[in-house]
Amino acid sequence: MAFEHLSRSLADKKSNHLYRQRLTVNGAQGVRLAVNGQSMLSFCSNDYLGLANHPDIKRALIDSVWQVGVGSGASHLVSGHHREHELLEQELAEATGRDRVLLFSTGYMANLGAITSLMGKSGLVLEDRLNHASLLDAGLFSGARFTRYLHNDLTSLKKKLQRAGKGDKLIVTDGVFSMDGDMAPMPELAALAEEYDAWLMVDDAHGFGPVGPTGMGVTELFDLPQSKVQVLMGTLGKGFGTFGAFIAGSDALIEYLINTARTCIYTTAMPPALACATRQSLRMVRNESWRRDHLSQLIEAFRAGVSGLGLQLMASNSPIQPVVVGSSEKALAWSGFLRTRGILVTAIRPPTVAPGTARLRITFSAEHTHNDLRQLLQALQEGVESAGLKPPE
Repeated sequence: MAFEHLSRSLADKKSNHLYRQRLTVNGAQGVRLAVNGQSMLSFCSNDYLGLANHPDIKRALIDSVWQVGVGSGASHLVSGHHREHELLEQELAEATGRDRVLLFSTGYMANLGAITSLMGKSGLVLEDRLNHASLLDAGLFSGARFTRYLHNDLTSLKKKLQRAGKGDKLIVTDGVFSMDGDMAPMPELAALAEEYDAWLMVDDAHGFGPVGPTGMGVTELFDLPQSKVQVLMGTLGKGFGTFGAFIAGSDALIEYLINTARTCIYTTAMPPALACATRQSLRMVRNESWRRDHLSQLIEAFRAGVSGLGLQLMASNSPIQPVVVGSSEKALAWSGFLRTRGILVTAIRPPTVAPGTARLRITFSAEHTHNDLRQLLQALQEGVESAGLKPPE
């Protein structure tokens, strides 16, 4: 019978504790979620600044819908590029210190469109081994020579650059790594790119919002201009609390992508009202630094609180605070235990992370309180002491 492998593959995933199921929630996104009629304290959202349900952003969206409708009706190159899109692109360009910005529907589409447009058979794409799947896919799909260097390892990257040969070279990295929470060594990467006449592309999906003096991510934090980071990708569905993504760079880069990026050309533009809501979000991200300050306090307190429990934290100062537990089975057991305590934390398993490094991906939001943090720490302590879930020494 055709496609019999579907059932076999699913059965294998179940037996290896790798089967994935969607969780259905009710109500608005926030630190409290309704799951199967139960209120859960969530530590697994990417809504880092707590803006996804903010009344000012909701009001901007609703008011705009009455003016511009819901759907955009067409791609950006036909009749779907609205004034609200144009204004958002201009404001993002100004905020990031880039010439221009081009909107995409998702971060995956932005990465895929940019890398496959820029790189061809004569080029070389060099990526961090722990880059997001969309970056790795884009490198493979580009048709260019493709290689990965050891995570945040400048020596590994330099050796590959020395052997690169002729052709365009594109170094690609996450700004903040989504599963480890650590940050790329941006100044050093920029220096290597300049030394070897390469371009540097940064996917700052998890940096925009929580990182930088005004939330503009790792390039702002390290004061890296367009001449140092030629391709900058950011998403709007995480720290910004809305939806979509963008590529920021030179006028020539953006004009080129408008004319060549298939994931922009051949898809419907985001709803213009959503662009309007994101403009409100951008203003709040830049002006409300207290959200980042509060996040920093929560992260510091969490790491101090976990230090005595014997749990394995990673070297992260971002809102992403993974607790590595080892096996997929143990990660699921931990996640299930926390749910009995009214806390929602996702178990991250292979192939998202390497075998033997399954983890709880704990993420913080500016909407979390210190009481929320104490509840989480209490549950983790109970898990270690009562449920015997502590990883072996």
